[in-house]
Amino acid sequence: MVGEIFNPNPTIFSPVKASRVPSADGRRIWMDDADSDNSSSYSGEDVEPIDNLIRHITDPEYTDRTLEELRVVSAPQITVSDECVDVEFTPTVPHCGMSTLIGLSIRVRLIRSLPSRFKIDIHVKPGSHQSEHAVNKQLNDKERVAAALENQALVNTLEQCLADARR
Repeated sequence: MVGEIFNPNPTIFSPVKASRVPSADGRRIWMDDADSDNSSSYSGEDVEPIDNLIRHITDPEYTDRTLEELRVVSAPQITVSDECVDVEFTPTVPHCGMSTLIGLSIRVRLIRSLPSRFKIDIHVKPGSHQSEHAVNKQLNDKERVAAALENQALVNTLEQCLADARR
């Protein structure tokens, strides 16, 4: 699905040590048995923090690099409350054509991993993309997301991005 290279020379960063994600009120978020109301089996300390859920997603343009290595997303860009997970991501270039696919990958990973009680909000960092408003609108519109997930070629690309990229 990748045809045009939007950033031919991205900066690669070393992965950071995993940590628990601070919630909006300063607490750390971990799911417990009471939160497990979807098909994922999460309980107590066995659950990875939210940044660990998305740090290993592979960038659709650079299939050998993760979102963490490209500094597209990091723990400080994640806000968690009792009802909402808000993820801000930063495209590697302001004209990145893969931004909606990156955001969709993050959304799908969180939908599959978190209890359904969480509202998920995905958006690009303000000022980091030339089509910021359009990308954010696509990523947070349920009908647009559902329509995208009906496209089998797009789903195949998403599955490649979501495959465990840990080395």
